[in-house]
Order: sequence, then C-alpha cells, then structure tokens
Amino acid sequence: MKEPLVPVVPMSHTAHIRSHRKPRRSATSSIALRAGVAGGVLSMAAAGASASANAAEPVTQTIELPTLTADMSAQVAQSAAATQQAAANYELRAERDAAAAKAAAEAKKDLAEAKKKAEAKKKAAEAARKAAAERATRSAERATLSASASASASTSVSAPSSGSVATVIAFLKAQVGDAYVMGATGPNAWDCSSLVQAAYKQVGVDLPRVSQDQSMAGTDVPLSDVQVGDILYWGGKGSAYHVGVYIGDGQYLDAANPSKGVVIQDLSGYPASGAVRVL
Repeated sequence: MKEPLVPVVPMSHTAHIRSHRKPRRSATSSIALRAGVAGGVLSMAAAGASASANAAEPVTQTIELPTLTADMSAQVAQSAAATQQAAANYELRAERDAAAAKAAAEAKKDLAEAKKKAEAKKKAAEAARKAAAERATRSAERATLSASASASASTSVSAPSSGSVATVIAFLKAQVGDAYVMGATGPNAWDCSSLVQAAYKQVGVDLPRVSQDQSMAGTDVPLSDVQVGDILYWGGKGSAYHVGVYIGDGQYLDAANPSKGVVIQDLSGYPASGAVRVL
C-alpha cells in the first residue's frame, strides 16, 4: 500500500535570514492613550490588549496635574495690585516733577520782574534827583537874573538898552525844561504868554497877560527884519493864539505845549504870523 503524498510548500529563498522573517504579532496589543480635562485634572487612560480574554477592556490610569488653587489666585491678585500701585506711584512722581518745574519757572519769572522793577525804581529815583538838581540850579540862576534885572531897572527904566534884551533872553533860557501848564505863571510851570510877560517884566516892561493883547503891544516888525528880543505871534494880530521870543540864528524860545514844555525851536519849522518890538 502506497503512503500518502505530503504536499511540499516552497520556502522563500530568504526565509533562512532572521531579519527577513515576518514579525510575529506580540501578545500585547498597542497601548492607546486617552486624555481628558475635567475640573482641572488631566486623566490619561492606557488600554492594553493581551492575549487573554480580558484584552478587549481598557486599563485606565489617572494622573493628576497641579490646578489653579486659591493661593495662586491670591498671588496673581497681589501681583496685579502691586503693578497698579507702581503705576500710580510713577504717575504721582511725574505730577510732582511737573509741579516743581512749573514752580521753578514761575520763581525765575518773578525774580526777573522784581529785578526789572528795582531797576526802574532806581532809574526813577536818579531822574528825580537830577531834576531836583536842575531845578535848584535854575532857581539860583533866576535869583541872579532877578537881582541883575532889578539893578538895570533902577538905573534905566525909561529907555531899555541892548543889555535889557540880553537880560530877557537870559531869563528865558533859564526856564528851558520847565513844564507847560495852561494858566500857570511860574516859577516852574508856564503857558506861552505868562512866560513872555515874566521875561519882559525882568527889565521893567509890563506886557498884557494874554497872547491876543501881546500881539498888539509895541511896534510891528516885518518878519524879514526880526531881531533878537522881538515877540513873535501866531494867528491874526489881536487874535493871536500863541507867542514866543526870537533869540537869533533863526530860533525862538517859547512854552510850546504840554508834551514839550519850555523849549528852543527853529522858526523854519513853525513860521510865525507876525512880530512886534517892545525894546
């Protein structure tokens, strides 16, 4: 009786090499990880499939991680409060610095103004002292002129000479710088006609008080023939509104106005309307 034939399965020509063999399936299946977050706890589940009948059910392992506790919340709150306080401190410091800078600027400005006022006060005091000295000098000159005029008048009242003209001019020049005040009659303030009247009174010539009447006194003189000591008037004869005295070299002296006072001026700048001679 023949023996049954055993089928022969061809083997791969690389089967005898270990690295070329097909790997066997491990008895333990791959591990699946499962993660979930619930209430601040991270859970990780590892499921393993074994060769036994329990391989279908996963094995679960829970790992707890740190959660945000009340202490950590307090620390965060404290940090935020500290940051806010630091910002408030910086803001307060900036405000104080700005206030200090402003105060320094104002103090500097006040100091400059105080220096300016002190300088102005010093200049005013110096001007007042100088004016007082000038007034004293003029007063002395007037006293001298008055004495000289009195002597001249006592020796020659009826016929004033050229010396009388010099006395008039000297008196007038001694008043330069005095103030102009309407209606004033000296000794430190004049109007135009009171100054002319006072000047001629020094040599015994009595003139009317106002310019209208003074333009009618003495003898009319053409302006082309005017001489030192002649009275100049502006306006119509008998209705003149201003008077002065010719002092030579195309100039006259008068109590001009409140802004100028008693001054010497050029006749070309303000030509007179007429002239009269009383000496």
